[in-house]
Amino acid sequence: MSDTALVDTAPIDTALIDTMAAHPPIVDRGAWTAARDALLPLEKAETRLRDAIAAQRRRLPMTPVEDYTFTGEHGPVTLSGLFAGRSQLIVHHFMFEPHWTQGCVSCSDDADNAIPHPSHLAPYDITLVRISRAPIGALLAYSARMGWSVPWVSVQDTTFNEDWGWTKPGGGEVPGFSVYLRHGGRPYLTYRTVGRGAELLSSIAGHLDITPYGRQEAWEDSPPGWPRDDTFSKIRRHDEYPPLPQTTQP
Repeated sequence: MSDTALVDTAPIDTALIDTMAAHPPIVDRGAWTAARDALLPLEKAETRLRDAIAAQRRRLPMTPVEDYTFTGEHGPVTLSGLFAGRSQLIVHHFMFEPHWTQGCVSCSDDADNAIPHPSHLAPYDITLVRISRAPIGALLAYSARMGWSVPWVSVQDTTFNEDWGWTKPGGGEVPGFSVYLRHGGRPYLTYRTVGRGAELLSSIAGHLDITPYGRQEAWEDSPPGWPRDDTFSKIRRHDEYPPLPQTTQP
């Protein structure tokens, strides 16, 4: 899809904007600049706090997870198989119950806006997949309808969701993201976030910040031995990365 295809060309009702009752106070440029500058230190503090939180996140322990067998587009696939040969795995827990005819609206919004192009994650040794309880046929049909390409697997015939709190004891789904590290051939859970925690994943940086190895840049506060490189050294336009290696998709 071209950049121009993403532009909203719907006409804007300027008359409505001009007559809206609620709007920010109108001030001269000097007053606006003063107000804007007054907010900047708080924004900078927020940035530093996010950096500190990400540094602590990279120091979280990990816990082993059973190597469940799910159902993917091409048949059975294990949790460790979802890594597709990489060391880190981000899972989008998408609410789609077995009897639903279409996926959750807010999860669909996350899929549209919080899921980066996979080419941007591959240089960081990260694979991204989506997991739901609905049958695989329903998931693939909905994915095709939405135009998504992220691999999607069904956990319908497993206890994965119940074991790890993604389905509530009394019924109902929990939306969010979880992160796994493959070590010694087995998967380990390193992080999970639910509800509004998914808001931090609105950019590629947000995705990197929830993984064990982070952005892998020299400025980061990471444990000794963590991968490091120059700032932005891995970033390319998504059509400028080397071709992704051919792997067996779920």
